[in-house]
Amino acid sequence: MFLEGLLFLIGKLTFFAGSVIGGGSFPKPLSPEEETETIRLMKEGSKEARDKLINHNMRLVAHVVKKYAGAAETDDLISVGSIGLIKAVNTYETGKGTQLATYTARCIENEILMLLRANKKFKNDISLMDPVGTDKDGNELTFMDLLYEKDDAVFRQVDMSIEREKFLQFLKANLTPREYTVICLRYGLKGERTYAQREVAKFLKISRSYISRIEKKAIEKLKIAVKKGQFNC
Repeated sequence: MFLEGLLFLIGKLTFFAGSVIGGGSFPKPLSPEEETETIRLMKEGSKEARDKLINHNMRLVAHVVKKYAGAAETDDLISVGSIGLIKAVNTYETGKGTQLATYTARCIENEILMLLRANKKFKNDISLMDPVGTDKDGNELTFMDLLYEKDDAVFRQVDMSIEREKFLQFLKANLTPREYTVICLRYGLKGERTYAQREVAKFLKISRSYISRIEKKAIEKLKIAVKKGQFNC
């Protein structure tokens, strides 16, 4: 469960890091000309171009999340929606007759629907075998397929450069022991399943609202650390 939880947390950190641009507002969408040029640069290997596409499409996450308000915790919807955005940018292909925004919105919604199905079937356990789309040959793709897609920069980075101990040390260096425990339980970062806030509250014998405050404070600390370059997610 460590990798699933890590992806959840990456999605959350990526979303909040992007949303603070411009004093808390989302960047405006790129013009068609800017978008075409930025996609070209990304395909040539520019990480800056890739990040630019993600940031300028961040508002799509908020837009799709609004459709499912109340179906799950907002933080979780934002997290998986952000993962869908990142995957969309990394897998988008020009010349297919679909605009980036349309493709991205579909990927975001797929991730959210997968979360809702997973919550219904397995409560807090996410199924890696749920279908999330098809490849260029029409073959069905699952979350597991996308995790190991060679051209998926985000998951390749997770696999190659974010090892368990390195990430946990990053958490320990920036969080209090209680914050560290809450984050590890909430996102399954120590090989366990993910736990709902009410379960963590029962385990630590404190209120659910207190767990929520601890989690939000911890995420803010990690967001600041990421912005300072202490960890590159």
